[in-house]
Amino acid sequence: AGEKLTDEIDAVGMKWLARVLYPMVGLWAMYSLVTNPHKSWWSWLISSLANGVYTFGFIAMTPQLFVNYKLKSVAHLPWKPFMYKAFNTFIDDVFSWIMSMPMSHRIACLRDDVVFLVYLYQRYLYPVDKSRPNEFGMVYEQQEGGEDQKTDGGAESKKDK
Repeated sequence: AGEKLTDEIDAVGMKWLARVLYPMVGLWAMYSLVTNPHKSWWSWLISSLANGVYTFGFIAMTPQLFVNYKLKSVAHLPWKPFMYKAFNTFIDDVFSWIMSMPMSHRIACLRDDVVFLVYLYQRYLYPVDKSRPNEFGMVYEQQEGGEDQKTDGGAESKKDK
């Protein structure tokens, strides 16, 4: 029942973000066509499609924040994957400003930072719900005996065999 509710909230978040952001990408493409010089139609098309991909990446990242807000909790994320996300976000930023690349890609890297900072704020604000599946499908529950039990949606681990 909890996963069904999470999926419903996720679908609502995706739907509304898509309704708002996809038309904005189309409008930006038209604005770019009229105001910015492009070498060719192909250059404009590739630039517009890249902006669409960046927007889709943003839409794919933010529903988890919406789910956290609606459920007023965050799913448990173990320390190692959490540190991997933080480190990966930092490395993306460093390379986006050191390497020569389009400004839209740099903005996409900063977008990841904004989503990560909102997640950190939600993690501070809301309690961690170990019974909720995280983004990797892992559920961390407390057993009656007091030991931590990890499940991955029904698949057996090597310790169980």
